Order: sequence, then structure tokens, then C-alpha cells
Amino acid sequence: MQRTAAVLMTGETGAAPPPGVAPDAYADALTEDAYEVAAGLERCGAAVAVWSPDPDRAALLEARAAGVTWPGTPVLRLGGPSPLGSVLAELHRRGAELAAVLAADAPDFPPLLMAKLFRALGRAEAAASPADGGGLAAFAARLPAPAWTSGVELDTPDAVDALTAARPARPALALVPGWHRLRTPADTARLDPGLEGWECTRALLEDPSGLPR
Repeated sequence: MQRTAAVLMTGETGAAPPPGVAPDAYADALTEDAYEVAAGLERCGAAVAVWSPDPDRAALLEARAAGVTWPGTPVLRLGGPSPLGSVLAELHRRGAELAAVLAADAPDFPPLLMAKLFRALGRAEAAASPADGGGLAAFAARLPAPAWTSGVELDTPDAVDALTAARPARPALALVPGWHRLRTPADTARLDPGLEGWECTRALLEDPSGLPR
């Protein structure tokens, strides 16, 4: 089955950087590292989705996303009322049968967890990795996305409870281990220097002036 992993970057929410780090440079570094997680998966396409209700803001995000991805990577500019629903619908339109969507502020999300999300779709209709502090770090679904998952976003604080209440049967939803997102300056303390990956974020935090973007 055709699989695609997409990183979702929105203009309405974003990680607050530590002091001394430019917000756009920080957001771009997180997005690039999250994209590398998606792009590194075997037998899986990768994309970056940018969403904003403001067309000008969406165009700006699209240009920034194109600057942190490999040539040829789809950058999907989306609108509509639902960021998550919009990206899943667009991936389905492009031929994906299974899709996973990763928050752009989860730069060190383990590839193993992404693989677990896809593996869970062998039995479940949808799968989720809860985010510490509420919301989701990543969400996956068979496409077209089940109607019962609509209305839930990666930033919905009670996303797991909402999905659990909406599922038609227990096996329809699989939960994989959760992960953290970098939503506040203090969240950078969650990054493990010994963990592989998150190279752009690592470099920017070590030298905020060394990565012009």
C-alpha cells in the first residue's frame, strides 16, 4: 500500500524559542529535523504540509518549507477549517492509502515510533502518538480518513480522549507510545544530546547566530 509521512507546519501555532533564538529560524530548524524523520522512512513518501487560513501567511510558510526540504519533495499549501483533515484529504487525493502526520515541533521524534504508527494501521483504522502535555505528536490513518476522526487536530488538548470516545469500536484506534513537542522555551530540556537526529535544532541551539535562514 502506498504510504506517505507528512510534517504539518501551521502559521497559527508554533514553538516558542529559547531566549536569543530567532523564532523563524527556530521553527524552520524544527521543521527540517521533523522532515528528515519522515524522509528517512523506507518504502514511504515524504511531504511537508503548510496550513493557514491567511493566504499570504500560507504562501510564506510554503516558501520556508521549500527551503528546508530536498528538491522534489511535495510542499502542500493548505487551507480549510481543519489542518489535519486537510492534509489527510490532500494525501489521499495524491494516491496515498496510508498516511502519518507529524507535528513540525517534534524534531527528535523517533523513526521507530513512526514505523509503529504505520504498523498499527494493519489492524486499526487510525493510530496516534500522544504528546506530553496534551494533543498529539503524530497521527496516522487509513485513507480516506475515517469520519469519526474528524474534528481532532494535533493541537486539540484532549485529542486522545476525543478519539477514544468517537471510535466505533476499540480496535479502530491504536495508541503507540507518546512523545514530547517543543512548544515552550523550557521544552528544549527534553532533547537528549545522545539521541541521533535533530541536527539542525542541535546546531541552532549551540550557536543561534551560526545558521542564517
